[in-house]
Amino acid sequence: MSRVIRAITRDGSARALIADTRDIVNEAIKIHSTEPTASAALGRVLTACSMMGTLLGEEEDMLTLRFKGNGEGGSVVASSDWKGNVRGFIQNPACDLPLRPDGKLNVGCCIGKGNMYVLRDVGGEEPYVGIANIVSGEVAEDIASYYANSEQVPTVCALGVLVDRDRTCAHSGGALIQLLPFADPAVTEILEKNASSAPPITKMLAEKSLEEILAVYLEGIEYDVFDEIQNGYECNCSRERTDRALVSLGKKELTEIYESEENTEMTCQFCGRKYSYTKQEIAKLIKEVKA
Repeated sequence: MSRVIRAITRDGSARALIADTRDIVNEAIKIHSTEPTASAALGRVLTACSMMGTLLGEEEDMLTLRFKGNGEGGSVVASSDWKGNVRGFIQNPACDLPLRPDGKLNVGCCIGKGNMYVLRDVGGEEPYVGIANIVSGEVAEDIASYYANSEQVPTVCALGVLVDRDRTCAHSGGALIQLLPFADPAVTEILEKNASSAPPITKMLAEKSLEEILAVYLEGIEYDVFDEIQNGYECNCSRERTDRALVSLGKKELTEIYESEENTEMTCQFCGRKYSYTKQEIAKLIKEVKA
């Protein structure tokens, strides 16, 4: 299982989350057969979405994070529940670009420029949708920019996915630190200094526990860890959801499917699970379409 620890400074100036998502990313690599650059891009988005999901308030709440850029990877989507259980996909899992000059995977060019979307379904009539420009495509910088400009929450975000020679994920995780209302300027200054001097998150994950990584970001500040959450790569697809998706196509399109195919197969983008329908089952769904 992957896990995240959450802490708050004792003066209430900031909250901090540190996550280890290696198991989540390895499951995504296994499901989607991603090439290394795609693995890193999808892994970062999954990690960010998982941490953001743990900030939701209720068990039924859901958060979806989508990067719709013009890079070779295409759209990258992840969806999380309130415990950070997450699922996702990348439009082009075969995307594998030359390394950057610094030897790192070129996630920025994989995602490209465009828009990122944050959708929160918290039980209201309509979900909240936030939209922001993709700043770099490196994901962490984009998340920090989104929070600062769209939600007016100053945020430090660090994300990393280290893909091993065998194309599995050796280390993956992230840090999300946010200032709370009326934060002490002195605490803000310390947080900024710590973040700028912190080693890469994957290097720390290889050498330190989550608690020790948290201490790096909050050095010089009194804080308390208030909980730890275990989570994983989980898909909530089902036959019932697939039925609803087909019915939503409408009578005309369902009739065309009925007339053109002997059997119909629906595949979940998130987990690859397949749902097969006979002509008789499609005919039954046609009857459920509201006029």
